[in-house]
Amino acid sequence: MGNCNHEDGLSASQNPSFRPDAPVGESCNHFRKGVAFLVLGHYISCGYIGNLMDSNLEHIFDDAYWMEQALSEAEGAMEAGEVPVGAILVHGNEVIGRGRNQVEALQDPTAHAEMIAITSSVEALKSRRLTDTTLYVTLEPCPMCAGAIVLARIGRLVYGAWDPKAGACGTLMNLLAEPRLNHQPEVVGGVLADRCGEILSHFFQRLRASEPPGKRPPGTG
Repeated sequence: MGNCNHEDGLSASQNPSFRPDAPVGESCNHFRKGVAFLVLGHYISCGYIGNLMDSNLEHIFDDAYWMEQALSEAEGAMEAGEVPVGAILVHGNEVIGRGRNQVEALQDPTAHAEMIAITSSVEALKSRRLTDTTLYVTLEPCPMCAGAIVLARIGRLVYGAWDPKAGACGTLMNLLAEPRLNHQPEVVGGVLADRCGEILSHFFQRLRASEPPGKRPPGTG
């Protein structure tokens, strides 16, 4: 699926009734439907009607809804001065794990949003196997995180923006489709890609403007 310049969702700040931390049953239903119709319009306007005919529409709507929550985590990372990447892990229509990039705060190169979300989900399910779960992350996972997805046996991955520098789920390489590995999850890329990419672009533009010349900004990997 290609990318385009159409807006494909609303931010949480534009929807005060949206509560990322609310249980699914308490979530704002009209907001969820609104995101669904906006995403449907996005697909149609970009010429993806054929894809829609072959796709599960419920998945498309749910993916946009859950990606909004991952974006909320990314916004929290940006407020903390971290590269804005966020992730959530969903099981049985419930968020069981959340993560945001904490590489700088923890001075830990492995503290990516996906890794933190996976660890918290393992604790929630009391199992290292996350077979019937979906991981939503705002940026295409790197090789480390792709490896963790395989090891955790996550059933489905949905990511937002493509990563031309470290993407290991189809951009630079595709570890999750490697037949020699013992697990290949379903992968969907490009969900709310414009929004997920814009928050990263804004962060690095602001960082470059504030850093003295020659100082390298923090990275995601």
